[in-house]
Amino acid sequence: MPNAEDHRTPASTSSSTFINRRQFLAAGTTVAAVSALPACSNPDAQTSERPAGVPVGPFDAKSTAMEVTEGLDLSGTTAFITGCNSGLGYETMRVLTARGATVIGAARSEQKAADACASVDGEAIPVVCELGELDSVAACGTAVRALGMPLDMVILNAGIMALPELEQINGFEKQFFVNHIGHFTLGSYLRDQVLAAPQGRFVVVSSSGHQFAPDSGIEFDNLSGERDYSPWGMYGTSKLANGLYTMQLSRQLEGSNATANVIHPGVINTNLGRHFPWWQRVASKLIGWTFMKSTEAGAATQTYVATAPALADYSGYYFADCNPIMPDPRMLDAAQAEKLWEVSEEIAGEYYYGA
Repeated sequence: MPNAEDHRTPASTSSSTFINRRQFLAAGTTVAAVSALPACSNPDAQTSERPAGVPVGPFDAKSTAMEVTEGLDLSGTTAFITGCNSGLGYETMRVLTARGATVIGAARSEQKAADACASVDGEAIPVVCELGELDSVAACGTAVRALGMPLDMVILNAGIMALPELEQINGFEKQFFVNHIGHFTLGSYLRDQVLAAPQGRFVVVSSSGHQFAPDSGIEFDNLSGERDYSPWGMYGTSKLANGLYTMQLSRQLEGSNATANVIHPGVINTNLGRHFPWWQRVASKLIGWTFMKSTEAGAATQTYVATAPALADYSGYYFADCNPIMPDPRMLDAAQAEKLWEVSEEIAGEYYYGA
C-alpha cells in the first residue's frame, strides 16, 4: 500500500496554525459528506432493507469487537488479516488473539508487521504484504500457504481512500489496484486454506462509499482513472469492486463449507483518512466524535461476521453495524461481478495463483 507521506498535504507555511474561515467551511462540508454515508450508524433505519432469512443479531452500531465475541473460545482457529498494524486491522487482531485465535497479521513492512504482532496478547505471526506490488502479494500468499495452516477467517481489511490526485500502478488507478486487485490476487493464494478449514470464512471490508461509484458501476474502459478523475468516485469504484468480488467468490464457494461476505465498518477516524488535507484531518478530530465510531466499534462488524456461529451457513451478504442490510443494487449485479473477475485475472496475470 502507498506510503502515507506520498499524499500528505503540507500544513500552511504561515506562522498561524488556526484553520481560516474558508478552510473550516470546506472541512465542514467534507466531514458532513462523509457523515452522510448510509448505513454507518443506525441499523434500525435499515430494518426494512434487510435481506430475508439472514439472522439479525443483538448488536448494533455501538457494539465493540470485544462485545460481539464475548463468550467465544476461538482456540484452535487461525485468522489472516491485512492491515494488521493499525486501525481496524489491529483492533481485530487484538480481539481475535485475546479470544484464543492464532492470527497471521499482514502489514506493508516486516517491521510494522512484527511490531504489531508482538504487541498483542496471544499468538500472532507477522507477514509482509504490499498490496500495490503484486510480487509482494504473491510472496505473502506463498508464505502463508507454506505454513500449511487451514484458515478459519480471512479478513481483507487494508485499503486507501480518496487520493487527492490521480495516481496509477501499472497503468491502473491506485485505489482500484490496491483496494481490489491486491486483495483479489491475495485471495487466490488463500482460497485452498479457507476451504481446508471446517467452516472457513472470507470477510471483505468494503464501504457504503461504494455508492459513490459511477451509475453504470465499474467503468471497465476507465480503470486507469484518467477520464474525469474524482477521489471519491474512484474510491467508490474500488469499494464496489470489493463487493462484486465477494459476491462472485460466494457463488464459486457454493457447495463447500466456506463462505464469503462483505461489510461496511462505519465512519471511523483512522489513518485511512491520512490523504485528506491537514485541515480536514483537524476538523475530523474536532467534530468527528459527533458521528464517527470508535476503532473498537468500527472493528465490530468484520469481527462479528468472521466469528458469529449464527452466520456459519450464510454467504454472499452485505453487513453494517453487525447486521445484514441490502447494498446498492450495483453490488448485486452478477454479470458485472463475473466480468470484473475475468478482468481482474487478466490484470493480475502470472501473479494470480493457478494462472
